[in-house]
Amino acid sequence: MTKLGRLYSMFDSVQLPDNLPYTQCSTWELQFLYLVGRHTLSGEGHIVELGSGGGGSTYALAMGLKESPVFDEKTGRLHAYDFFRVGKGTFATEKFFTSGHKPEDDNSFLNDFRGRLEPFLPFLEIHAGDLWQTSDPNDTTPVEFLHIDIAKTARVFRCVCERFLTRLRPGSVVLHQDFAGPRLPWLHWSTGALLPYIEIAGPPIRSTLAFEVTKPIPEDVLKSISEDAYTLDEKLALISAVQDRVDRDHTGGIPFKSVLELAKAYVAHYDGRHKRAWSIAKPLQSDEYLARTRADHFEQLRKAYEAERGAASQVSPVTRLKRLVRKR
Repeated sequence: MTKLGRLYSMFDSVQLPDNLPYTQCSTWELQFLYLVGRHTLSGEGHIVELGSGGGGSTYALAMGLKESPVFDEKTGRLHAYDFFRVGKGTFATEKFFTSGHKPEDDNSFLNDFRGRLEPFLPFLEIHAGDLWQTSDPNDTTPVEFLHIDIAKTARVFRCVCERFLTRLRPGSVVLHQDFAGPRLPWLHWSTGALLPYIEIAGPPIRSTLAFEVTKPIPEDVLKSISEDAYTLDEKLALISAVQDRVDRDHTGGIPFKSVLELAKAYVAHYDGRHKRAWSIAKPLQSDEYLARTRADHFEQLRKAYEAERGAASQVSPVTRLKRLVRKR
């Protein structure tokens, strides 16, 4: 059992404050963050949270660090990255403001975040803004812990890969908070690529997959991930490898095999292969969980397929014949 796996039996021992800052993480995920900070991290490497939002997850992790017998608040640092503002492309909600809504003259909730995290400011280092601008491309400091809740786009995920995954070492801990999101298939196929070098802690904690790096990750693997160098079929195979390791979340509520199958459809969708995407997604409509929680995903994939089919039907017979000749 990994050092993370033993934390599953300790959920009931965690007492978090009732007035935690607003967060979109579940109680279990917050408890797990606390346990990681309390029982597994030393602060000898960088402790990094990508996508701190309103501060609930940061608070839980920082509370665990503060109560840790080995973390030194004078030398250890918790690095919190986020836009810390609402607006297009930030994926932030106005609930991150203390008041629950954005002031008319300000879209930043950074001061609200600082106020909520005041007990931990002595060892909290805040990086506000676009991750490409606030992270250092020349920083090679090993990352001891990486909480990823920011990779909502392929562009941001590339930054995560180039500037943080490359700093993982054996013993590093990674938490993918959005692992139940089929629209973020880069999280899934990249995990598949890392499988020979990591050990998954156990069932996902609700939406979060936790793993520990057990072997050095080859540079060529990290380069292939960051450069999105895998083919469509290779990505599907990598996701299948993850499906072989992950079933339901720790509560039994989220069927990850089905979620990851839908993620495969999005691999094809983003590759412009809409017919193939829909052929993967269509049978999954019978899955009770996906039908209840991902109806908009099916609608998006179906519409893309129908639009592609409609465009193809408008191509003249002569053009189709020319295309067939070129293929030969």
